[in-house]
Order: sequence, then C-alpha cells, then structure tokens
Amino acid sequence: MTLSHLSELVDISLPNLSILKNNKAKAIRFTTLTAICKALDCEIGELLTLK
Repeated sequence: MTLSHLSELVDISLPNLSILKNNKAKAIRFTTLTAICKALDCEIGELLTLK
C-alpha cells in the first residue's frame, strides 16, 4: 500500500504520515494509531517498537 493511499484511508495528511513513517514524530494520537491499524489490518504492537 502506498503512503498516498494510506493517507486517504486514515484521513491524515501525506506529510504527517511521512513523519510517522520516518520516526520523526514526537507523539501520535491513539485515534490515528487505531485508524492506521484498521487500514492495515494489524495490531498496535505490530507498529510500535521500543528504543
């Protein structure tokens, strides 16, 4: 899935989604995280890692 398509599904701007993808975000809303998981058919734990 492209970032553009995911951006449309989740209703988040492409630049903001790119910030998330490149680990530049300082925070993420739970609603955004949930929407991304629904669009990708995955669990939250599959998207997050501890550093």
